[in-house]
Amino acid sequence: MPTAEQNIAQNASKDWAAETEARVLAAALPLAQALGWNKALVQAAARSAGLSEAEALLLMPNGARDLAALLFRKHDAEALSVLSTLDPLAMKVRERIRKAVEARVEAAMADEAATRKAGLFLALPPNAPLALSLGWASADTLWRWAGDTATDENHYSKRAILSAILVSTMTTRLSRGRGAAESHLAARIDNVMAFETWKAGLPTPSDWAKQAVGFLGRLRYGG
Repeated sequence: MPTAEQNIAQNASKDWAAETEARVLAAALPLAQALGWNKALVQAAARSAGLSEAEALLLMPNGARDLAALLFRKHDAEALSVLSTLDPLAMKVRERIRKAVEARVEAAMADEAATRKAGLFLALPPNAPLALSLGWASADTLWRWAGDTATDENHYSKRAILSAILVSTMTTRLSRGRGAAESHLAARIDNVMAFETWKAGLPTPSDWAKQAVGFLGRLRYGG
């Protein structure tokens, strides 16, 4: 069992990591437009945050992938902060989904240039597994806020569906603007509103994952 001193040291290390990650991400956001989402961005942001090359490697061994994960977690947290002022149980499920997706999209759009560059990075084929993992985590955060307690296969289906909706709505917002994104979201909610209807002809989670990858590809290559 760890000693009290070891626990203190471990907590201090976690605090340092969290605080330093936040500084690096904050430094990266205004640089992303010019540098793109890549190793150069990570290096420049780390230098701006006062890190040595060795410290940057220790903090972000996967470079731009780790930075993308930080960006997603930042936007998830900001969306949850906005949603925490609302009572999901006072809303119908349709409204919960709409509010949740809108909050997450608006959080990302507050860092539009960085969101766009990170999206292009995640659209690269080698990064598809990370993109799907981050989308799943965002969907899980939103479903938990909405009060979802499913533990059977519905737990996975709901998150696969919502992650695809999030990606497609974000892609629409970035490429066609707010109005088109709102219309797109409304149509997707109409398609999946009654959960019993979802299950009648529901694609498997892997099919929804393929759709999400397709949306990321369209973000990168257009169309």
